[in-house]
Amino acid sequence: MEKLLLIKYGELTTKKGNRKVFIKMLCKNIEKILYGINYNLEQNLSCMYIKVEEKDLNVCLEKLLQVFGIHSIAICESVNNNIEDIQNKVVEILKNKNFNSFKIETKRSNKKFSLNSLEVSSKVGGFVLKNISCKVDVHNPDILVNVEIRGEATYIYVDVISGLGGYPVGIQGKGLLMLSGGIDSPVAGYLSLKRGVDLECLYFESLPHTSLEAREKVLKLASILNEYSLNIKVHVVPFTNIQETIYKNAPDSYIITIMRRMMYRIADRYSKKIKCKVIINGESIGQVASQTLTSMVVINSVTNKPIIRPVACMDKLEIIDIANKINTYQTSILPYEDCCTIFVPKHPVINPKIEKCEYYESLIDYKTMIDECIKNTFVVKINESKKINDLL
Repeated sequence: MEKLLLIKYGELTTKKGNRKVFIKMLCKNIEKILYGINYNLEQNLSCMYIKVEEKDLNVCLEKLLQVFGIHSIAICESVNNNIEDIQNKVVEILKNKNFNSFKIETKRSNKKFSLNSLEVSSKVGGFVLKNISCKVDVHNPDILVNVEIRGEATYIYVDVISGLGGYPVGIQGKGLLMLSGGIDSPVAGYLSLKRGVDLECLYFESLPHTSLEAREKVLKLASILNEYSLNIKVHVVPFTNIQETIYKNAPDSYIITIMRRMMYRIADRYSKKIKCKVIINGESIGQVASQTLTSMVVINSVTNKPIIRPVACMDKLEIIDIANKINTYQTSILPYEDCCTIFVPKHPVINPKIEKCEYYESLIDYKTMIDECIKNTFVVKINESKKINDLL
């Protein structure tokens, strides 16, 4: 037996001339995530329908709820476009529900239908009152019955499941996420995916100062983000030589600032190499010394690439709430340090000077070291089964 899912776009409907492009990308992403499931998809400019075997319904719903660009999903019953069939189907549905009050809400896109929306709601509501002991409540009903009269059929549904919303992943192009093992950067990645940005990730490691467990932690975070993308790669940058050299040649207070400037230089170069339009990170204003506004200006000055900071104006508790929602928090708090948390000075500078940074950087051959970093960066592809493939 087949089940019909009605999918509504939400924010996509604000698009005008290019709405078809957004819907096409959404269809592509749905096809990718539903691979292996037998289904039939039909779409138009206002919604789409997916027919799926009843045995696959729950799995299909679970996967669709990981797709950005879907505002809501409803499991529908379809009937012919005549008022008697509509009335009978509504009563059939409501007899299996526990409620005291109801409301009928009708949308009639099929203007050839003989009754208008208010007339349909009135006739269906009256039929329900004759057959079921209940009352009408147009303001706060226990159950809302949606009746949508379209050209090919009438669709009836009561239970609406909220989707993730946002834009289809990939519609805005690709961004390079500076992914650490902390709480903030995975949340920044999730929020970027929601705005339609496809992701590749850049992870800086400093073996032996950081551990292989720290790398596995980051790859686990990437695999969680990959549930919403199915397309994520993690580029692992060997950062040890640069980090040790900075530690030996710069004063303690400037170590973090200069380290971040080097990371931005590498991210700038690498984003061009893999054709990413923007760099994304988890910086939150004022959270740590390198994230004061002055520090951001100094660190940001080494690149002309746009830097997207999705959590910049969130406090830590807000970020943690999202991390819990997307199931990254418990992984992020595992006690494996990354290169951003080692060699941290007691009193890092909060108002660094560009001139001082440039002077300390002149003491090291960082351009050659950056070339070596990029040359020796290796790639891990996260596949659809949430397992880590062999290194490419």
